[in-house]
Amino acid sequence: MKDRIHKFRQGDTYILLDINSGAVHVIDRMIYDMMDIFQGDNDEEVTAALRSDYREKDLQEALGELHSLMDAGQLFAPDIDVPPTFRQEGLVKSLCLMVAQDCNLRCRYCFGDAGSYGGERAVMSPEVGRAAVDYLISRCGQRKHCEIDFFGGEPLMNMRTVKAVTEYVRQKEKETGKSFKLTLTTNGVLLDDPTILWLNENRISVVLSVDGRKEVHDRMRPDAGGNGTYDRVIRNFRKLVDSRDGKNYYMRGTYTKENLDFTEDVLAMKDAGFDILSVEPVVLKDNPLGFTEEDLPRIYAEYDRLTEAYLRRHREGRGFFFFHFNMDLSNGPCVAKRLAGCGAGHEYYAVAENGDLYPCHQFVGRKKYKLGNVYDGVQDTELPRYFRESHVLNKETCKDCWARFFCSGGCHANADLFHGDIRKPYEVGCEIQKKRLECAILVQALLALESMEGQPET
Repeated sequence: MKDRIHKFRQGDTYILLDINSGAVHVIDRMIYDMMDIFQGDNDEEVTAALRSDYREKDLQEALGELHSLMDAGQLFAPDIDVPPTFRQEGLVKSLCLMVAQDCNLRCRYCFGDAGSYGGERAVMSPEVGRAAVDYLISRCGQRKHCEIDFFGGEPLMNMRTVKAVTEYVRQKEKETGKSFKLTLTTNGVLLDDPTILWLNENRISVVLSVDGRKEVHDRMRPDAGGNGTYDRVIRNFRKLVDSRDGKNYYMRGTYTKENLDFTEDVLAMKDAGFDILSVEPVVLKDNPLGFTEEDLPRIYAEYDRLTEAYLRRHREGRGFFFFHFNMDLSNGPCVAKRLAGCGAGHEYYAVAENGDLYPCHQFVGRKKYKLGNVYDGVQDTELPRYFRESHVLNKETCKDCWARFFCSGGCHANADLFHGDIRKPYEVGCEIQKKRLECAILVQALLALESMEGQPET
């Protein structure tokens, strides 16, 4: 039964997670201690072991509560079975179009070789972009909702193709009855007034890349001439967000070994006027900006600090949305999503500028992961099957991990980078993810309790 629960303490709060059901319980110290012994059918053993520390009456009442949770399927819930859909060929749901394998910044941690992804700098033609849309429609079956992300490098360096693909998508929506969500990820340097107007008119969501404080951003994200870009991009991003009433965007940053006080960067983004935020750990191999196990205690402490700051701001009425603290503790993702995450390599593909298909944008340029192209489709049928079957119950280090149904096995590209096998997760990334999940569970549990306390009695 121990492999079906996870318990942890943060500050003065004790949390119990039922892994299979996803149920979260805020508990007291007594139940926290009881869960080291309780197996669901050994009440006498629990009472005998703890009667010197707690009153027997209290222990009996707590045991009754635990059995009630078991009856409700919220404690020691049964294992999750793999849905039959994992043995079927997947439908393609979304594409990432590398419309510009080129960039006007020279970010020090860039995994895409300043946008070139290990090749020649180039941009996608409108013809390739339209062929990608046709490919998605031909492979999505009866799905009504599809997604396309304009990515790079810097996609605003190729607005010709972005506009051509958008126009083609809107035409195909009318012809097929399908609905496309379009997203564009930008560093903001080229985000002028006409472009902002066009993005708004065409209902395109935007991901805004900023690394927090001015000094951090300018150090990490200079332009091709080595100049800082913070003032330019913040001004442009402010115009964009104001023009769409603070909706349909989110701001994403990256932290490295040089800014392990990344709470300051999150708060700097908030204080600059942005409310929908994310800050991710950099993933680099054999690079001084990357992380090792020695950095984990410092990272854990910083997530504790971020948690405290997040809760404090919320209670003061100055709250904000932080992507990694946003968890629905009552209605989590479906079973397939919990098992396999993003669907890279079988439901989601990246399209390189020349039309080649890869499992996701991070695999672009890794030759052994080229799957085919948008004209001929996926030619390598074995690799997508391997991706589809690489869910948490097929990964040796994941199948017994308490976080498996939250992280869904982690990032395949990171696993390949460090181990050459998508079924061997990147260990430091796993540890960071688990700490971040504990903080998120704590945040959502406490906010839910505080919300209930504030409700009038009925």
